[in-house]
Amino acid sequence: MLARSAYLVFGNGLTVAIASANIVLAQEIQGDRLNVNGRDYPVAWQQWRDAQNQLRTGISDGGLAQRFGVLLGDTTDPFQQPVAWFQRQFSPLAVRFSANGMYRYLDITPWIEQHQWRVQPQGNTLQISTPPARILSWRQGRQPWGDRWVFELDRPTPWQINRLTFSRTALTPRDLSLTIEATGQLAPLPKVKITATPDRTVLETQIPGTVRPVASMLLNPPRLVIDFRSDAPPPRTIQWAPGLRWQQQTVILGTRQFPVDLLIINPQQPGLRLRPLEISPTTLVGLATVPELAQRWQAAAAINGGFFNRDRQAPLGAIRREGNWLSGPILNRGAIGWDDRGQIVVGRLSLQQRVRTPTGTVPIVTFNSGYVQAGLALYTPSWGGSYQGKTGSEVVITVRNEQVVGQQPINKDQTVPIPSEGFLLVARNFNSALANFPPGAAVQLETTAVPAAFNRIPNIVGAGPLLVEQGRVVLNAALEQFGAGLDAQAAPRSAMGNRSDGSIVWVTTHNRIGGMGPTLAEWAQIVHRLGLINAVNLDGGSSTALYLGGVLVDRHGVTTTRVNNALGVFWQPTP
Repeated sequence: MLARSAYLVFGNGLTVAIASANIVLAQEIQGDRLNVNGRDYPVAWQQWRDAQNQLRTGISDGGLAQRFGVLLGDTTDPFQQPVAWFQRQFSPLAVRFSANGMYRYLDITPWIEQHQWRVQPQGNTLQISTPPARILSWRQGRQPWGDRWVFELDRPTPWQINRLTFSRTALTPRDLSLTIEATGQLAPLPKVKITATPDRTVLETQIPGTVRPVASMLLNPPRLVIDFRSDAPPPRTIQWAPGLRWQQQTVILGTRQFPVDLLIINPQQPGLRLRPLEISPTTLVGLATVPELAQRWQAAAAINGGFFNRDRQAPLGAIRREGNWLSGPILNRGAIGWDDRGQIVVGRLSLQQRVRTPTGTVPIVTFNSGYVQAGLALYTPSWGGSYQGKTGSEVVITVRNEQVVGQQPINKDQTVPIPSEGFLLVARNFNSALANFPPGAAVQLETTAVPAAFNRIPNIVGAGPLLVEQGRVVLNAALEQFGAGLDAQAAPRSAMGNRSDGSIVWVTTHNRIGGMGPTLAEWAQIVHRLGLINAVNLDGGSSTALYLGGVLVDRHGVTTTRVNNALGVFWQPTP
């Protein structure tokens, strides 16, 4: 709170300042670190004063779910979020959005007063201290769906599942660590390691990869119940923001059940934009997690994008943002493009790129790509400040202001600057083309997309295979030169497409109930069942990740891997 001074000016020039406690300037403070009972977490928060000058505290919905154990319920109102925390029924908390639309804060001021929490901002960190809680009893039992753990507490207390490590094969056990901000004497149980300290209790065990922990909380007395289930999760729909809906459901194919997460985007919503996310504004080379990319670009939501070469840390597919080609497609693979009106184009995309010189026209085989092959490759400033040799013998042609500056042979790992006002042409096993580029020669780039419909689309991401086109399943992995067996491999998947109502849909899945993720053929059927009339497969496997409002919503945050590019949703709230 800031106090404003009132001034009285008298005719003799004397000025008297009168401090007024009734004149208050509204003030907001915010940060992205939370300290709960002495432990730091990357969670967004905000404090502000309401119209009655009362201090309010908000924490991001994902942070409350992951770090306090708060359950988020269904809602069609983005400004009211039903929650449950040590209570039988869901009750709403008011929602407040960050100014950049990245986070959705839930107003926990009533909880702070009810549960006697101490809250204090310190710079970028909000410190929260909760009263000590004790574990009064603990028991383990069997239910028709599997094991159940029940903790009886003397008061509600924060809890979290803080480590969930997926193995490469989903059918093998994975580690589960449950942290409760409470202490108590727990009797040893088979296959459960219990570590108690003065301020927390940690239980560690292993569960099969097809089992998921499901929490519920009760009051009178306060109890935390953890069920280990192998059946399909219940559906959930949360209108996270105007035009942005998160949905969880299960798709059934015969006897197979596939839990999926969807983000349904209304491109007609004012203030909502969807864009590709490259690794940074200055380079296409590098790796980062999907949450890191979202936060770097200040996106509210994100999903992993196209394929990439993990060793070279470079894209292996088309990226076009706001009309600017950043990276070219490879192997005529599936791509999806869109504009801000919601128009969607899908197809197997290629670029016809040429460089025209006074002595002839030379084709370009790759553009800002981690896909290395013989021929002439193009590298622009979007690639980064310099190019590093990829093969044992290459010749680099430097072009500045549409004029050849010179040629130089380089070896693998040797670097050459990329001119900000030009580009590099790299000849690999293509010395016959060098005579077309003497120093001083004028050059001109020509780029045309095929199919031609992509030329008018400003935003494009390429991955593949193409799954659905005009309402029909069109999967053909061999046609897009994917390796044999890819279509039969069961793995986590992600995709992007659209529905006939004009919405754009992101969708991810990890495991089927009782087994591993879908094959490509099953994946094509799943997105078709979800009502997508056009859809393209995105990078999958360990790259599969769906991010919303500061957290991953389809997998545990510690299990995510680094990717080269992604897709982001930006939302600007109305003031």
